[in-house]
Amino acid sequence: MHPDEVVALGASIQGAALLDDGPEMILLDVTPHTLGIAVVGGYVEELIPQNTTVPTSRSKAFTTVRENQTAVKILVVQGESRRAEENDLLGEFILTGLRRAPAGQVEIEVTFEINADGIVSVHAKDMETGLQQSITVTATSGLTQDEVKDLMRESKDFAVTRRNTDEMEGAKQEAEKLISDIEKLFPEVEKVVAGSDFGRDAIDKARAVVEKAQTHIRQGDTAALREQIEALARTLRMFKGVVGKT
Repeated sequence: MHPDEVVALGASIQGAALLDDGPEMILLDVTPHTLGIAVVGGYVEELIPQNTTVPTSRSKAFTTVRENQTAVKILVVQGESRRAEENDLLGEFILTGLRRAPAGQVEIEVTFEINADGIVSVHAKDMETGLQQSITVTATSGLTQDEVKDLMRESKDFAVTRRNTDEMEGAKQEAEKLISDIEKLFPEVEKVVAGSDFGRDAIDKARAVVEKAQTHIRQGDTAALREQIEALARTLRMFKGVVGKT
């Protein structure tokens, strides 16, 4: 909707709520879009979901992705896509001075805060030393998707990933069960469809889906694995359909 129409509609609802003797109505301020940060692989890790009531504050723990990584770049994005370059970049900052350690051993806590006025503040803190940096988001960057994609590529050496938690463990178990079921059906499906070019292409695509999921499991990338689970489920349904017809 047009911004002026939104304001007018909201004002009319507010006026009706104040004057009406009927049931009480409460209007709440909410975040219009999902807020998160870009993580390794070009994905977005959500911190504050769309339509969350404000004021609010959310935190998540992340880790380094490279050996002896001494700095991380926090790219703050807004939007509903799982791909970082398809969202709006709101701001960026770098947390330096991290301890040199193997990948995944240095933990960084990222906190998003939205006050009653809708001002977004983002903080990143080294959990071990307490060292922290922050940014206050005032407006969108106005960058194009290609520019955001280039920025993601340039920042790969300073990327972060979601800490391996129960969420990752659950996604891993779900993916491994789907992979196991798919691999059991591979021989039967190959017998049915291997005689055609379409069949061989379908088999190759299915193997690529499985391999991609296994890569995400090894990398501990929860967001990417969740997205890949949908592809695994589609592949399994297709395999069951092929086998069921025979």
